[in-house]
Amino acid sequence: MGFAKVYLAYLKNNLFMRLLLLFSLITIITIISFSFYMYHSMSQAAINRELDIQKKAMMNVNNYLGQKYDAAQSILFGLYRDSSLAAGVSFMLQHPFQEYVQHSLEQNNLGGNSTWNDGLEYFKNHLEDDEDIRNIMLYSVEQQDLYVLSHNRPMRLISANAAHSYIPEVMALDSKSVTLPNIWVREAADQWDNHLYAVRTPINDKQTLKNIGQQLVYFSSDSIWKVLSDEQKDLKGAILVLSSEGGVLFDSSDQYYGKPYPYMDQVNAMYEHSEMNNNNYVTKLTQNKGDFIVVGLMPKEELSASSWRIGSTIFSISAVCIAIAILLPSLVVLNVAKRTNLIIRFTRKVKQGDLTARIQDTREDELGQISRSFNEMIDELNQYIERVYKADIKQKHTELTALQARVNPHFLYNTLEVIRMRAISQGAHDVGEMIYSLSALFRSFVQQKKVYTLKDELEACRLYLELFQIRYKDKFTYTIEWDRKLAPLRIMKMSLQPIIENYIVHGLRNESNDNKLQIRVHQMDEFLHVQVTDNGNGITPERLKEIEQRLQMEESEDESFGLRSIHQRLKLLYGSKYGIELRSTPGHGTTVDVWLPADGGKEDYDV
Repeated sequence: MGFAKVYLAYLKNNLFMRLLLLFSLITIITIISFSFYMYHSMSQAAINRELDIQKKAMMNVNNYLGQKYDAAQSILFGLYRDSSLAAGVSFMLQHPFQEYVQHSLEQNNLGGNSTWNDGLEYFKNHLEDDEDIRNIMLYSVEQQDLYVLSHNRPMRLISANAAHSYIPEVMALDSKSVTLPNIWVREAADQWDNHLYAVRTPINDKQTLKNIGQQLVYFSSDSIWKVLSDEQKDLKGAILVLSSEGGVLFDSSDQYYGKPYPYMDQVNAMYEHSEMNNNNYVTKLTQNKGDFIVVGLMPKEELSASSWRIGSTIFSISAVCIAIAILLPSLVVLNVAKRTNLIIRFTRKVKQGDLTARIQDTREDELGQISRSFNEMIDELNQYIERVYKADIKQKHTELTALQARVNPHFLYNTLEVIRMRAISQGAHDVGEMIYSLSALFRSFVQQKKVYTLKDELEACRLYLELFQIRYKDKFTYTIEWDRKLAPLRIMKMSLQPIIENYIVHGLRNESNDNKLQIRVHQMDEFLHVQVTDNGNGITPERLKEIEQRLQMEESEDESFGLRSIHQRLKLLYGSKYGIELRSTPGHGTTVDVWLPADGGKEDYDV
């Protein structure tokens, strides 16, 4: 399935899937980027940590070798501080050993200084005091003899005559202080241990400062492990101690002992900080005092193993985080999508005419509130439809009843017009006026208009009142007070005329000459207030209570158009806050307040 098909099938019209995909991509990219950053940072930190451990160990080795170099030098410094001892050693190195022995005996017999002949014992004591020393050798330049002192062995005197040995040439060379033991010296001293390094120091006559020999101190390279004991557990890679010629004085990997270091040229070309060649991180420390070099080698494979463990841990955690970061929001989004689709399905049901559909969602979040609002909207819509439907039925019933009076409207209008003209021709002008008002009133009742206004209803009331004013001449008067600006306001047909009729039937006092009816119309905020006041018979409190109760009851189909009809139709058409109210005082009159919508009930009429 191509990308286009997948997009059309799952993403194009699915907002939640697009949001989930976007969130997943952002989450994955963010976590992977952060993981790589963490991996790089922690790997570099791990490398630096390993290099720091190695460098600390190298510093310890460097300091240790410096101390051993100082220890070898201090042997001669101690010798020079004792003039008698220095004179004895100078004599020994400048004369044959037998002559030295004989001369020593003579010095003792003569009562000379006893320290004069303790030279070899002095060196022997230093050998015994330092367990890291394997041999101390004294070479005589003039006699070409080599004195060899070893642990648990007597002193050996070895002739190093140039005719039989290369030792004189070796000793004559300008060699550095810390080196590998020379092979000719090894052979002469019978010392073949590869784990040794030599500290060579010239011996000068204290009086003449003439060079009379060499001191060679062989130290054990294995003793260097003592300073590495604390770091040995965490130490990775190898530490080497190299002479300036490339000889391996110490090798923690035990790989290069007994042969020259093959990468000495690269080491000499390095500065004294960590660098990386093809396979190793290399750290170099130079000791000028002994002219040796401490080199640290850290194979990239070992560091890669540590980095791989760190990377595996980080990426495992990242994978878990990605899974959780996607799974949990996915569950939430899918749940929201499910609830949203439920709302969509119910709205479609309502669209298809099923007004009984209700969404069952009791949660208090936004979708729960939308669901409850949807249910409330459908409830109100049902009530509204029922109210408008009933109001329309009642209005049609009212109009139908009015239409029933239209037996033959044109015949009736023509007949009334003939009667009116005949009454006027005979001088009965008041009869003519009554017939005209009656004809106009009937016309307004039966006329079908799309828009019925306040002006139309007040005109119907005026015609009706004109009829009765002619009938009760000098006994009845009326007034209509209203703002002409309210004339085009739409109102319900026959919303006021039945109230006027109700007064004529029940409130007019035939025996009185001051009957009066007053109609006032004015706007109060969202209401159009019509007040009909008369000074008629009034209504007793018991009868008024009964009428008020009947106003709240359903109107029967065969009931005439009275107050209850108006009240019920107003409430059904416009709402519960509209309708009529009654106030009456027996013997003083009645006031009827009619409350209509000030906006003409446009929304209801539109529906």
